[in-house]
Amino acid sequence: MDEEYFKVRLDNGMWVLLKEIHTAPLVSAWMWYRVGSRDEAPGITGASHWVEHMQFKGTPRFPGKKLDKDISRQGGYWNAMTYIDWTTYFATMPASKIDLILRLEADRMHNSYFDPDEIESERSVIISERQGNANDPGFLLAEQVVRRSFDLHPYRHQVIGELTDLENISREQLYAHYQKFYMPNNAVLTVAGAFNFEDMITRIRELFEFTPAGYTPERPACPEPASTAERRVEVEGPGETALVEVSYHAPAGNQADFFACMVLDSLLTGASNLNLFGGGISNKTSRLYQALVEKNLAVAVGGGLQATIDPYLYHVMLTVHPNRKPEKVISVLDAQIARLQDKLAPTDELQKAVKQAKALFAYGSESITNQAFWLGFSEMFDSYDWFLDYIDQLAAVTPEDVQRVAQTYLVPANRTVGIYRPNGNGGGA
Repeated sequence: MDEEYFKVRLDNGMWVLLKEIHTAPLVSAWMWYRVGSRDEAPGITGASHWVEHMQFKGTPRFPGKKLDKDISRQGGYWNAMTYIDWTTYFATMPASKIDLILRLEADRMHNSYFDPDEIESERSVIISERQGNANDPGFLLAEQVVRRSFDLHPYRHQVIGELTDLENISREQLYAHYQKFYMPNNAVLTVAGAFNFEDMITRIRELFEFTPAGYTPERPACPEPASTAERRVEVEGPGETALVEVSYHAPAGNQADFFACMVLDSLLTGASNLNLFGGGISNKTSRLYQALVEKNLAVAVGGGLQATIDPYLYHVMLTVHPNRKPEKVISVLDAQIARLQDKLAPTDELQKAVKQAKALFAYGSESITNQAFWLGFSEMFDSYDWFLDYIDQLAAVTPEDVQRVAQTYLVPANRTVGIYRPNGNGGGA
């Protein structure tokens, strides 16, 4: 894979990362803004996600409903995502049609409609989505575990926001959020695909450089006090299946221990995919699968570690077998963690775990769309060099590194244990 790329800063402070890939006549463009639920105070939680919705309502120059038809008619697709640290808008188009997307992004950076009627319509949509989550045991448990894990940091809020805030956020608050964060000096544009660098950067300058820089939003440090004791939370709700989620405070994406934790995750639950829509691979060789699923104590196991600006969480998710109790599943989890802490992982097992993590990373990096994703995603918490060095960093992890991070992070005082108990039938020995 050709890893040459260009990184340019426009006069107004906007960063542009470009990567020519001529394997297919496609171009993928992503506009990233450094704003997510991390940047929301109580009272406006969910604002970043709501603003994302409003960006699809169009501008005077680009009516929203017409855009959908134009993009699909020209063979492209587009979407957006809001996360705890960022919001991004992306489109992948035939190479000859990408100018439509560039013109759109330049315009909606500062000309998006915030029509009061549209805002009320989206309020209903988002509240319905929020209320619909009440039927999802996994969401109910995850929300309570994350909330219990943080005392101060805004990571404690779900991206979709708190229901009471969604019911009361005003048009003025949403528009102020948009104006504060949607400016060139808070944005990163990434483009990958079949184009000429000189032509592309010239066109980007024509479209974006006239927009003046604004006041750079402050992102104050939000250090979370170290936890001194294990935390517990129980949720009761619909269904017949018990769930366990155990979440440990974990290193941020740009910290050295992050890579050892990724290998630990591959050993314990199976490799995690950092690409949020890149698919997965089998975790049947992981220690928890063998200790829980193969022993009929659980019907599914999973893990998750994301690259974030501030230290976030490493989640272990377990679906309890109908004839077992959550407490038994937690005791087996604890035994497997103790095994990682007390004894070095065999070299062949570690190599297999590293190989699986590397393979999953490679699978999520192949397409032109994914290449443009990585250009921007890695810039949100570090730099694109982080992506380029990722495979080497994984390969450098030793058994001693895995043992050390297990002893450091996977301790009771650093975790929240959550249990979802269904109020239907079920539950066994």
